[in-house]
Amino acid sequence: MEQLRQTLRDSAAARWAALAVVAFTMLCGYYLTDVVAPLKGLLEGKLGWGSSDFGFFNSAYGWFNVFLGMLIIGGIILDKMGVRFTGMMATSIMVIGTAIKFWAISTHSLDGVTWKFLSFEAPAQVFIAGLGFAIFAVGVEVAGITVSKIIYKWFKGKELALAMGLEMATARLGTGLAIATSVPIAKAFGVTDVSRPVLLGLILLCIGLLSFVMYTFMDKKLDASEVQKTEAEMEEEAFKLSDIFQIITNKGWWYIAFLCVLFYSAVFPFLKFATDLMINKFGVNEELAGIIPSVLPFGTILLTPFFGNLYDRKGKGATIMMIGSLLIISVHALFSVPFLHHWIMAIILILVLGVGFSLVPSAMWPSVPKIIPEKQLGTAYALIFWVQNWGLMGVPALIGWVLEKYCISGQVVRDGLTVNTYNYTLPMMIFTGFGLLALIFAFLLKAEDKKKGYGLELPNMKS
Repeated sequence: MEQLRQTLRDSAAARWAALAVVAFTMLCGYYLTDVVAPLKGLLEGKLGWGSSDFGFFNSAYGWFNVFLGMLIIGGIILDKMGVRFTGMMATSIMVIGTAIKFWAISTHSLDGVTWKFLSFEAPAQVFIAGLGFAIFAVGVEVAGITVSKIIYKWFKGKELALAMGLEMATARLGTGLAIATSVPIAKAFGVTDVSRPVLLGLILLCIGLLSFVMYTFMDKKLDASEVQKTEAEMEEEAFKLSDIFQIITNKGWWYIAFLCVLFYSAVFPFLKFATDLMINKFGVNEELAGIIPSVLPFGTILLTPFFGNLYDRKGKGATIMMIGSLLIISVHALFSVPFLHHWIMAIILILVLGVGFSLVPSAMWPSVPKIIPEKQLGTAYALIFWVQNWGLMGVPALIGWVLEKYCISGQVVRDGLTVNTYNYTLPMMIFTGFGLLALIFAFLLKAEDKKKGYGLELPNMKS
């Protein structure tokens, strides 16, 4: 039985096949995460959304994950129920949320209807699309922590950082495809329809659900090959609610969590507005504007696995995170300079941002198992994602509000639609600030590693 277990886990074909299946599911999820991002101008012109509406919609990503603690609940479910149940649940939730978002954006029954919530007033379409996005976000975030635990399950002691890097690269492919193709798809067939890219994403997501169904059979086979544990061992490994206290009192975990929220707040919300930035600052044609920011996630497809493999073999995880943060700072600072507005400069900066975007995650996520015991990993990842979601919720709303309040520079007519033009200097300075704070926590993490001996600077692969 022991030999059977070792053969299955040590089979390169088995573990890489498992990775490929779950990575495809995440590709579909990440496509849906960013498919609306390049449509800001079209939403403004066709559906009457403003920058604050767009920011509000994107902030919906964190509504349930942050305020209802759905990510934390998802992490506990993961540690108690396992990856098969949690993964199927999460992927199904993604499908439901996307279906609601598609209906909201495609229907005409909400035309002219305005709702007010507290002091915020917006088209009903924005609220319902945001609700769908919020439900979807619960699913995709829980799926993310589930896949992280799946990868650790198959690759511990082996090519862990490389495997996580490849999964992230595949997910970034979904982001890149969304950013690059969303506007052309919306404008295809001679009729502009902003719901069309969302429909394509919904179809892809249904395929992704089927893909995860395939994985459940592979996971069952892996579990069947495991040596049967004694009752005492199972009791020792069982997750307890008291483990949450152990996680949140771990200083190293907090440093990773803060680094995570600040780093991703400097990247993902930026991507939501990057297409609009290319149009307003660099004068790129609307149909081509999504191509330049799409270079970032496409670049990570090669770089993230490369840096992950480097971490596996050479170590230096904390140092890698520091270098990545420095690159993020440099790029956003240069984006904020008013006279740097040639499109070639935009491409160069996006390429450098892609390097930074590859460096930090390739080292950050594989570092968590070095700080947190395996039985607590699901909840530990969930809590990190929960902290991260504060940024993913708040920053788009902040940037949208700043643009509408302080950065409108005029109006132009594009494709017969009157839209605002914006000065992005202030938003880019805000993103620079997030990068600076991320660098500080990367320094603190390295110091804590030196003090506690987590092994973040050591290789992942056993010699």
